[in-house]
Amino acid sequence: MQSLDALAREAVALANNEFKPGGGSAAADEVARQMQICNACRYCETFCAVFPAMTRRLAFGAGDVHYLANLCHNCGACLHACQYAPPHDFAVNVPRAMAQVRQETYSGYAWPRAFGALYRRNGLTFALATAGALALFLVLLLAMRGSLWHEPLAGNFYAVFPHNTMAWMFGAAFAFAVLALGIGAARFWRSQSPGPVSAPAATAAARNALALTYLDGGHGDGCNESDDAFTLWRRRFHHFTFYGFMLCFAATCVATLYHYVLRQPAPYPATSLPVVLGTVGGIGLLIGPAGLLWLNLRRHPLHGDPAQRPMDRAFIVLLFATSLTGLALLALRDTGAMALLLAVHLGTVMALFLTLPYGKFAHAVYRVAALLKYQVERRQPNRLQVGAD
Repeated sequence: MQSLDALAREAVALANNEFKPGGGSAAADEVARQMQICNACRYCETFCAVFPAMTRRLAFGAGDVHYLANLCHNCGACLHACQYAPPHDFAVNVPRAMAQVRQETYSGYAWPRAFGALYRRNGLTFALATAGALALFLVLLLAMRGSLWHEPLAGNFYAVFPHNTMAWMFGAAFAFAVLALGIGAARFWRSQSPGPVSAPAATAAARNALALTYLDGGHGDGCNESDDAFTLWRRRFHHFTFYGFMLCFAATCVATLYHYVLRQPAPYPATSLPVVLGTVGGIGLLIGPAGLLWLNLRRHPLHGDPAQRPMDRAFIVLLFATSLTGLALLALRDTGAMALLLAVHLGTVMALFLTLPYGKFAHAVYRVAALLKYQVERRQPNRLQVGAD
């Protein structure tokens, strides 16, 4: 077993560039360098899952780095507590280094990889251009048919676009998103080899993911603001976003059940289950993304990777636009503007589905996989016995 003094000597050597750890890319090598320093210090060992997982390793290969980067929730606690953070010569900034590797995860494990690389370079532009192009196409299609402005249709969307047409369009987009995310997750999981997954490990990982356990900063007070104050708003806005998204998805599933099983086609009254679920979810998807964008604009540059903010904001803006256009469509579905609003909403939703596997949404998939590996690994014997998990 390597002593802490030896680890400290290695950390100094790393900081002086006396040798370079293996990791595959410059970003991965930087995470490996910083993890060696953190392994010698261990002040942050109780902060989140990253540091107990770190103590099980003395070297950090590419798989280890991608695992730890996706286990990181970017709460910022370790940066504010670190005695080796900039302007120290060691320049340890775990949140930024991890964020840079996570971006490599999104594009490197993406399917098709070309799409991941395109989104990585031009996230916000690509997302907004996709949404705008699809919405414009549908608007022009309605204009050519002479149905852009119409008499009120009692909220009957299928009088504008037939049900089967919408089902095929969005079924194909959703299937593509699921396939692409599934292939990316499988590629990530194969690179990890955590061992057999037990029911307790899966349950604990699901609980950590659903509760956003590691956005509490390790002490329950939340993430750090740029002025070092704690806040739980990042965790709360994530909850609004996640559960708003899930409620909207549940509304779609219930509406599908109504249509195909109960033989009750739309439109549905405002008090029906699909509309209630969609409305509550839509409100959550207004509050959550708006709050996350507000926090993103206020975060200190040292918290994460500033170069990724256009990609991060693209997903937030698309979520907000999807909810805003959906709620506007619901509120004005009995007016002559319904067709126009429907075209804009459908274009935005399709753009969201098509870009899900390549942007910020992908981190949810990889993070759950990393949390699952952590729960599997911590139930295995720690051969180093130099840390606690």
